[in-house]
Amino acid sequence: MEGTEKAGWAGVPDQWDEAVLATLFTQSGVGLVVLDPQLRLVRANAHFEGVATKEYIGRRFTDAFRLDDPEGSEELLKQVLAGLGPVRDHLVSGRLRTIPGDRQFQVSAYRLDAPGGDPDAPGGDPDAPGGDGPGAPGQGHHGADAPALGLVTTVVDVTDRERARARESALTAVRDTVGGSLDTAATCRALIDALVPGFADLAAVEVVDDVLRGVDPPVGPLPPDTPLCRAASGRCDTPGDKPQPQPGPDPREDRPRPAAVTRRLPLRTPFALTAADLRPRLVPLTPDTPWLDADAHAAHAVAESGAHSLIVVPLSLRGAVLGLVSLYRCGAAEPFDEDDVTLAVAAATRAALAIDNARRFEREHVIASTVQRRLLPQAAREQAAVETAHVLLPGRDSGCWYDTIALAGARTALVVGRVEGEGLQTAIVMGQLRTVIQALADLDLEPEEVLARLKDTADRLAEERDSLPPADVLQREPLSAGCLYGVYDPFARTCTVARAGHPAPIVVGPDGRAVPFDVPEGPGLFSDDSALFAPAVVTLDVGSLLAFCTADLLTGDRAAERIAETLSRPGRTLRQAGDDVVYALPADTRAGGAALLLARTGTVSDHKVATWDLSQERRAPATARALVRDRLQEWGLDEDTVEASQLIVSELVTNAVRYGTPPLRLRVLLDSTLTCEVHDGSPASPHLRHARTVDEGGRGLFIVSRLASHWGARHGPDGKVLWTEQDLPGGASERTAALRPA
Repeated sequence: MEGTEKAGWAGVPDQWDEAVLATLFTQSGVGLVVLDPQLRLVRANAHFEGVATKEYIGRRFTDAFRLDDPEGSEELLKQVLAGLGPVRDHLVSGRLRTIPGDRQFQVSAYRLDAPGGDPDAPGGDPDAPGGDGPGAPGQGHHGADAPALGLVTTVVDVTDRERARARESALTAVRDTVGGSLDTAATCRALIDALVPGFADLAAVEVVDDVLRGVDPPVGPLPPDTPLCRAASGRCDTPGDKPQPQPGPDPREDRPRPAAVTRRLPLRTPFALTAADLRPRLVPLTPDTPWLDADAHAAHAVAESGAHSLIVVPLSLRGAVLGLVSLYRCGAAEPFDEDDVTLAVAAATRAALAIDNARRFEREHVIASTVQRRLLPQAAREQAAVETAHVLLPGRDSGCWYDTIALAGARTALVVGRVEGEGLQTAIVMGQLRTVIQALADLDLEPEEVLARLKDTADRLAEERDSLPPADVLQREPLSAGCLYGVYDPFARTCTVARAGHPAPIVVGPDGRAVPFDVPEGPGLFSDDSALFAPAVVTLDVGSLLAFCTADLLTGDRAAERIAETLSRPGRTLRQAGDDVVYALPADTRAGGAALLLARTGTVSDHKVATWDLSQERRAPATARALVRDRLQEWGLDEDTVEASQLIVSELVTNAVRYGTPPLRLRVLLDSTLTCEVHDGSPASPHLRHARTVDEGGRGLFIVSRLASHWGARHGPDGKVLWTEQDLPGGASERTAALRPA
């Protein structure tokens, strides 16, 4: 039976061959083209209308299908003719005479050998073991020495499939990249990068200007005069080209980004209509498109790019309008169709959700920044013997703060701190810590004790946050903060500093040289570390510069040295020096908030201060009253102030003689207020008492507290100081100039 079948097949080969060829060339669902050895058309079926006509017979294959890369395609076909194996499913781009636009063809090519060729010759079947397809070295096809009759090619129009694949790829790129940032500009840029050049040749994203600042978007039709800002735009260098995989970084990252442009939508344009009814529009473009006369911006873009097809899609969410997305195709690219509109709407919907999330985040950032600004010093404060200036860099972080606090005795407290994190709650914690440190500074405590008590407060704040309900998001946000606190004493010319999880200060002497200042690092304010804070003291020459800065300014190699070098340049104001520090920051410095507090040390003018050493005797109060009276009269103070000061000094000296130990020293200081200080060697602190009617004593500090605006005591290694401050009357205050650094 097997032999009979073979004999029957061999008996009528021509009939079978003719039947197979006739069926293929009349009923095949793919294009069949027979080429001669010169790659000219010999025969073609009617699958592609026009290609099978007589006028195409004898034309080259690449001309018949108008291939974009004829040289490359011919080279590949010549390799098949040379016996290097067939080509299967090779994708090429071209055009047909009867169908407008670019087409994608999937081409396979097989060599036609003369009868009698050896089907088992090496290279005859690339799928057999050892067959590697085109280009396999040393392999022929049905005998490499036998001349080929030509080629049989199959051509399949896969344009719709490739377009669907390109749409899916673009939509996947949108899903993968859009929405990963809470920055509106970054979100819009990600949308452009996902759609250009794979889906569109030119694209622009315009966002309602108020939305960029976190304001709620308008609901319903967009008013005609609403300004829109171009948040991102991009174009393909060769319009109509398909994206090719690029090794390494995206080369578009090095291109200059266009500057933001704000415009109002002209009436009677697709953009205004889309913003009004929130419906996407597919718009063909021609040089005589009438609405281009009303929109010079779009007319310029169309004329410059050669765009012929436009899709306008609204960025809308829950009926609110956030902006518009405009997509163009240019040159030889296929015009957009309704399937492309569907993809554009899906991409814009995802982008709108991401932009709205970014808007909400921006709104919270604006609120947090406003709260932060309100919690910081609102005006520059003149200090008695130190000049200060600050720089506050804006950023997402809203926990940076700085402060200068006037202390008794012409001393100044310098503070810089930072609460890690973003948002309103971070700004609130910053305000709480700043308020606490101001209250502690008024107690005239040493820097290390100020930070110790500030950490106690921070621990209580952390406990309160831990006690919040489990569903509260704040409970899952850890607290972290640092603070740098220093006190400058112009009489001793020393600066005493302690730090809690914060960088040490940078000090530059008046000669421009960096001054070593090794401050022991203490634990962060919200850390579990219970280590003690240790102070460091440095003696400074008049005119020295201190820089208290947050960690963001100290990023990169040699950051502290760089800042010291910047501050060492002579002939500048503190404001200019602070600006120069910012200008010198590395380009890769992150965009978080940062604070810089600069202080230039000074001294107290000799004619505004008087100091006397008193004996530990009963007549010391009378001597003190006389000395103070003479000096205040020399300063031109009014009689009421002189009498009040005499009484204050008398009570303080009496207390020191009765309960203190030598040495006894009196000092008065004239500034915007009048300060009286009495020092003695006893560490014991006096207490304010309310004496009874029959008591003979105990009223001294009560009298002092009634006469002075502020009073207190501070302790040091050699005893204590009782001090008072008195506000000066308007006339005396005007006659008394504020003290300035020497």
